[in-house]
Amino acid sequence: MKGLIFTYVLCYGGAVASLFDPFVGLMIYICFAIIKPEAMWFWAVPEGNYSRIVAVALLVGWVRKGFGQWQLGRARGIVIALVGFWLWAILSAFWAIDRSIAWEWIESISKIVLPFVVGITIIDSLPKLKVLAWVIMLSQAYVALEANLAYFDGYNRLREEGFGGMDNNSVAIALDTCIGLAFFLGLEMKNLWLKGLAFAGAAVMTHAVLLSFSRGGMLALIVTGVVSFFLLPKKWQHYLTFAIGVLIALRLAGPQVVERFTTIFHYKEDASAEGRIEYWGICWDLMQKHPLGIGPNQFGVVAPDYGLQAGRQAHSLWFQLGAELGFVGLGCLVLFYGICAVRLWPLAWRNDTAPDPWLHVAARMVLASLVGFAVSAQFVSLSLLEVPFYIALIGVVTLKLSAAPVDPAPDAMLQWTG
Repeated sequence: MKGLIFTYVLCYGGAVASLFDPFVGLMIYICFAIIKPEAMWFWAVPEGNYSRIVAVALLVGWVRKGFGQWQLGRARGIVIALVGFWLWAILSAFWAIDRSIAWEWIESISKIVLPFVVGITIIDSLPKLKVLAWVIMLSQAYVALEANLAYFDGYNRLREEGFGGMDNNSVAIALDTCIGLAFFLGLEMKNLWLKGLAFAGAAVMTHAVLLSFSRGGMLALIVTGVVSFFLLPKKWQHYLTFAIGVLIALRLAGPQVVERFTTIFHYKEDASAEGRIEYWGICWDLMQKHPLGIGPNQFGVVAPDYGLQAGRQAHSLWFQLGAELGFVGLGCLVLFYGICAVRLWPLAWRNDTAPDPWLHVAARMVLASLVGFAVSAQFVSLSLLEVPFYIALIGVVTLKLSAAPVDPAPDAMLQWTG
């Protein structure tokens, strides 16, 4: 019942509020994209167009507000790369073998790109940026919490079923993408309750990755930890906090998890690992034969030409996008994430290059999160996962705000974000 009330209140109440303040609709839309109410509370929430209702109201409110502010500053190139990726995908759909599934994919990716564009034009203050970070973190942490509760009730739902139409490997990607975000949020919060909440979110997400038994997810978790260590401000308190986090993660990893992860080093004896290498080779062959790509979501269509079952996926976001959207499409997406990371790097290391210290925190959390995503995405084909795009949105807004004066007197309702 709580899930049904939560969904209806946010959907219909949020739709009305979005007409006057599209930022409210954007936060609800992102929350729904992560929590997926129909999957989270499948026994109570009927199938419905909850996200679509909020999205329509969000776009109407955005238009009513004059399409937001387009002074993007250093974020302009990143937005151009994403829009270029989207437009190239639309163009490539015209030469796809199965155009019906190609256009279904275009519709789905548009539901990510358009809210991203809305976000970069309406998130114009530090308090709003903080709210965005907390909404993403808390939403993903709640998914992890439910996975943990199911496990302690005796059923590892995450490993056996996945979540929201995603298998265990795909869910691990989403979790890895938010762990760095949660850790750096907790590290810099002054309010002890909020600090504990952020660290608790990082803990439940870390344990959920381990519960998923996804080797790619575990590898990305380690990489995220290493990157986070190097991004830490040089203070003994931060190193102590990091060490405690590592010890907790090691304690959470039981013998089954360790045994599962160590099989990554015996890929020649692992049929699934051997299969992935074969699929990646097929993708490279397709990229050489079709430099412009074979069309969105078409790998499964041509799979039988290589002796594979129809509908088979390549188990790598990067290789499969390269095969489907060619060097241009893949290049645009790599530039989208790459430019974002490169331009955030100085902010993460230097504490005197932005008008507010919290922007340096945002740069660190985005870098740690995107590295976790980039590594884990190498092992799963999941081009329609929303979370990494919205993590990148934090980075893009950070870059935009880093070149502009920060309002010293933010809205009182947003002060709780620290």
